[in-house]
Order: sequence, then C-alpha cells, then structure tokens
Amino acid sequence: MLSDTAEAAERAAPGDSSDAIIWDELISTTGEESQLSPVFLTFLTIACLLAAVGVITDSAITLVGAMVVSPDFGPLAALAVAIVGGRRDLAARAGLALGVGFPLAMLVTAALTLLARTGGLFEPGELSHLRQVSFIYQVGPFSVIVALLAGAAGMVALTSEKQGALIGVFISVTTVPAAGFAVLAAVAGDWLRCGEAALQLLINLAGVTLAGALTLLMRRRHLIPGTGAAPTDASHG
Repeated sequence: MLSDTAEAAERAAPGDSSDAIIWDELISTTGEESQLSPVFLTFLTIACLLAAVGVITDSAITLVGAMVVSPDFGPLAALAVAIVGGRRDLAARAGLALGVGFPLAMLVTAALTLLARTGGLFEPGELSHLRQVSFIYQVGPFSVIVALLAGAAGMVALTSEKQGALIGVFISVTTVPAAGFAVLAAVAGDWLRCGEAALQLLINLAGVTLAGALTLLMRRRHLIPGTGAAPTDASHG
C-alpha cells in the first residue's frame, strides 16, 4: 500500500521489515498446510511407502526423497503456532491431521509390505543387514538435537519467507522414515526395532514442535520489546 500513513507505520514498526511476522498470514498458512485432506493423506502415504522402499533397498537417497515428499512439517508448525498463539482450533486441526494421517499411511504401507513379502520382494532378515539407513531406528542424543535444530530452522524459514531453507528441514528429520521402518519391523516380527523406530518418530515430532514454539516465542518477544504480545492483525511484528 502506497501512502504517507503506510510509510510512517513502517518506520514506526520495531525491527527490520524482513524480520516482521505477519500473524494473520502465518496462521492462515499453517492452517492450510495442516488441513486433513485427500492431498495431504496422499503425499504422506506416498512418503511412507518411499521410506519403506528405501529401507528394503538400504538406499539413503530414496529416504531423502521420502523426507522431501512428506507434508508433516505443516501440522507440526501449526501446533507450534497454536501453542504460542493459544489457538485451540489450529491445534485440533493439526492434531487431527497427524493423528489420522500417520496411522492411515502406516496401515497402507503395512498392507503393501505384506503383499511384497508374499511376492518375495521383502524378506524379514533383510532388516538385520542395514548399513545406510540404520540411523532411522537408532535413538540417541543426536535424535533430540537434530529434531530441535530442524524445528527451529523450519520456523525461522516459515516466518521469514525463506522457503528454500525448509527443504533442508525436510531432509534432516526422520519422521516418515521412522514410520516406514516401524511398519517393516512390525511385519517382520522385529518388535524391538519397531519400538525403537516408533520412539524415534515420537522424538522427532515432539522435538520439531517444541523447537518451533520456542523459536516463535523468542521472535515474538524480540520483535515487540517490552510486551511479548502477539499482534492479531496483518501488521509488522
């Protein structure tokens, strides 16, 4: 908008314009990305299937493809925004997307894994000889560190419109790969690794959400000195 009033408002807004958080847009974007829809379910299912193929073939490249295809960062970002902004409706929408999306994608993957096992494309013993993808189920301190760093980076990218950085987030978090591995391990009867992969999935989901919320909270306080209150209109943070 071109006017003297708009220019005065921009000069008066604290912080740089490139760092401004437009809360209406942020809520709208995360709300749209966390919508439980056929497209969301399709992408998540395809990502889970790609992850399963990556595990079976011991292919890290295929796993990277699964991470990029997966749409699960949208609901996680929405949860972070909901926590900071107190938006129960947004939290419910994101929780529904994750709560329905992951189980459905894993059920479809399990059904096709059983079919692959019947056709001789998957042997349970193959899970004992993995080298490239063993990081999926090996839970450790770095599981938490990577999830926190990825969540922080993702939220900064989302709120600063640096969308290219989100690709790095997608390929660093083992959410969908862990889900795919858990399905394969369950079909193979390897319940120990299945539990480890499920734990890895939960750690990553929680870590990304927590880091995203903390990052958004720090950005909000930094952009509004002395108040810490989030603006509710489409103005500079």
